Amino acid sequence: MRQRWVRIVWLAAALFAINVIARLVIRIGFHDNDTAENRVSIIMFAVIGIVLAIVTFVRAQRVPPSTWLPELGAAALAGMLLTILVGPFVSGDSPFAGGAGNFFSQVWLYGGFAIVGTLLGYWIATMLGRDYRSRSLAAFARAKTTKPRRVVRR
Repeated sequence: MRQRWVRIVWLAAALFAINVIARLVIRIGFHDNDTAENRVSIIMFAVIGIVLAIVTFVRAQRVPPSTWLPELGAAALAGMLLTILVGPFVSGDSPFAGGAGNFFSQVWLYGGFAIVGTLLGYWIATMLGRDYRSRSLAAFARAKTTKPRRVVRR
């Protein structure tokens, strides 16, 4: 049980670290350029989605979705809360400095990229037949075909 929380915390911290790096890049390199700030933000959300896709792809091969999905959901939610509520302080702002519209657009962008990234990771694992269920069914089929047939005596 403890390992489960450790995985959640590490993933949430990694997602928040991606946000901190993006905010520092914006603060140092593109402070007054709105177009560049928007591009770096979109790249940040895309990297978060890619990280979640990779983690999903790896976890989907080892354990059933009932195990990894709540972990990924909790980590993504924690990462989002850290990104939206703590992240602006890295840039020298407050969470609501850009207004409610900016705040909620970050929530929607983060949620959308997280969901799409997770789905892509799972779909790719399923498409390649490497997800937990496909591997279990393949192992079952191999076990059934390699067993000798029972001889029925009358």
